[in-house]
Amino acid sequence: MLPSLFISHGSPMLALEPGASGPALARLASELPRPRAILVVSAHWESDELLLGSAAQPRTWHDFGGFPAPLYAVRYPAPGSPELARQAQQLLAEAGLAARLDEQRPRDHGAWVPLSLMYPEADIPVLQLSLPSQLGPALQTQVGQALSSLREQGVLLVGSGSITHNLGELDWRAGPQTITPWALEFRDWMVEKLQADDEAALHDYRQQAPQARRNHPSDEHLLPLYFARGAGGAGGAFKVEHSGFTYGALGMDIYSFA
Repeated sequence: MLPSLFISHGSPMLALEPGASGPALARLASELPRPRAILVVSAHWESDELLLGSAAQPRTWHDFGGFPAPLYAVRYPAPGSPELARQAQQLLAEAGLAARLDEQRPRDHGAWVPLSLMYPEADIPVLQLSLPSQLGPALQTQVGQALSSLREQGVLLVGSGSITHNLGELDWRAGPQTITPWALEFRDWMVEKLQADDEAALHDYRQQAPQARRNHPSDEHLLPLYFARGAGGAGGAFKVEHSGFTYGALGMDIYSFA
């Protein structure tokens, strides 16, 4: 059975400059059974309610500005899966979670950038589920739990965000060996609580984790982690698949839950 994944997707430039994350993502994809479909919760689709992208052919959305022209030429033309969107909608309804289908939503870079490094052929159907970011970690845990059975059907469930995400305090000239202490302290606390399966502390991270607000001025980039953890199943195994930082304080960790 497939695990669920949390992927720190970094800068959009990861698609062209994969650094250490690219080989890690490629290795992980090569070690996993080939998915029949992929469902992604991305930090870049914030919403007030649960929405499922149900387009048959979502377009690649370059939802950013100020990057080199070659990045805007990248396309990830994987098909969507309206059928899987309807199945996910039913599973959410059975868990008491209402979700609407959205046929217009394009595919944002939180989905296509990491997937372009994992499955560059873009031949596996991909759909996205939105992130009601104002409703916090507990909802994402519940959403992941509601959809966890899809893993048994060959669907790879992915939360795409960042283990740390304070763009205002990054050092854009820093190399991968430069790690800001306050970012490392927060990342290590999160890993410790994930290893201990301490859900109460994880859900209350903004009060309990060291430097929580400094690492996440807003928490939309951490919330996909809770989706991935919930989707991994009760008492499942947690594994750090890759760890590291870019720009001094932008965490690039990748975790699996099985």
